[in-house]
Amino acid sequence: MNMKKKLLSLSLAAMMTVSLAACGGASDINENGEFNPTKNITWICTSSAGGGSDLFTRKLSDIMKNEDLVNGQTIVVSNETDGAGEVGRNKIATMKSGADYNLLTFNSGDLMPMVDNTKNRAENFRILAIMAVDKQLLFTSETAAEHKTDYAKAGGDLTDFAAAIEAAKNGTYVVIGGSKGDDIATYNALLEELGLTQDQMGYITYDSTGDAITAALGGNLDFVISKPAAASQYVESGDLTPTLALSTERFTGNLADAPTLSEIGDYENVEKPVWRGVAAPAAMSDEAVTYWSNVLGQCAESEAWQEYLELNQLIDEYKATEEATQYVADFQADYLASKEG
Repeated sequence: MNMKKKLLSLSLAAMMTVSLAACGGASDINENGEFNPTKNITWICTSSAGGGSDLFTRKLSDIMKNEDLVNGQTIVVSNETDGAGEVGRNKIATMKSGADYNLLTFNSGDLMPMVDNTKNRAENFRILAIMAVDKQLLFTSETAAEHKTDYAKAGGDLTDFAAAIEAAKNGTYVVIGGSKGDDIATYNALLEELGLTQDQMGYITYDSTGDAITAALGGNLDFVISKPAAASQYVESGDLTPTLALSTERFTGNLADAPTLSEIGDYENVEKPVWRGVAAPAAMSDEAVTYWSNVLGQCAESEAWQEYLELNQLIDEYKATEEATQYVADFQADYLASKEG
């Protein structure tokens, strides 16, 4: 990281950790200066139900309840996808009242389009924790009742991505679907490495990975980008087949048959690891930030969370609030610098 980016990153991190306790839930801070929730918590997820972010959110909220980490309070998960999730993120960024009782699932795939399309930046939130790092694959649905794409109608082999590359180069349109943010970044990196254009291998954006998978199951896509978590049940049922590992190495378990890009041609492997975290309103009190970061740390150490990571082949990457704040600031600074060329 050059000096300009480093200074920007440090400045953003400092802004993100400034105390804003006056706007938080001071009435729930005890005589020892500790926050303890006394009412329902709202947790906003800006992806549709069934996608990777939704599963991540509900797993953490379940652990908090099952491990009695939230003082017996109810956690209400709210899927808010309007404006590709920007409405939900802006609600959290600008929230003043009740800030200590509102959480936001926040990942690199949310941050990239947010800084591209809105005035919000990472410093408009309190970053409570980073929980894991995720990677993606391409999947296809061989079991769709009717395949409606040009490639499928031309008799293309949906289980052979190398064949799809050649078909695209020879004039048959191939279509990939996925969610926003990191999925689009991965798709763009894939196109660049393959030397293809969007007119040869197109992309359809959905509100969540779950929606994209539904489209694939309906025969509307040739391939769908997904992390293991969202696709796992469909792989188990035989409705999705892993076709390409968007990683520097193969996945394991029921995803092990998917080759990397370098295995199917003279290409460099493509991967865009996705960090998954939890954020809160900038107005959340310092006491509540400490509380929630600690709770998320206890979740990270739980057996249920470790099982979730293993099942969905995520990389354990817990970072508490201070380290997570700097981590996100660094990521944002690097991303903005890359946009400047």
